[in-house]
Amino acid sequence: MRTINQIIIHCTATPARRDVKADDIDRWHRARGFRGIGYHYVVYLDGTVVHGRNESVAGAHCKGFNAHSIGVCYVGGLDEEGRPADTRTPAQRKALRELVKRLQERYPGATVHGHREFACKACPCFDVATEL
Repeated sequence: MRTINQIIIHCTATPARRDVKADDIDRWHRARGFRGIGYHYVVYLDGTVVHGRNESVAGAHCKGFNAHSIGVCYVGGLDEEGRPADTRTPAQRKALRELVKRLQERYPGATVHGHREFACKACPCFDVATEL
């Protein structure tokens, strides 16, 4: 098993209320040359959490940090005009909190970060440090 020391939160950078599924993300990532979806978990608009890449396999979600992290992505992140915005639904907020809690129990000592801490991006479009 991999040593996990970080949980990194992402958004799909899609408009609010646009229904995106893990299969869509898998297709996007394969088109970019990945072996499949780069995230370990995806949180849908209704709060459903689905598995992406197996946790035993390094992700493809944060260059330079994939080997020892778990990638979690929620659907959304852009307002109707395409600007970065916290578009999480109440169900997504709750599901993200619960998922992160479970992951921290499974990986004691793992710290939680937003993707923007590692890349020049707005992702995940909310302040992870204050919320998670």
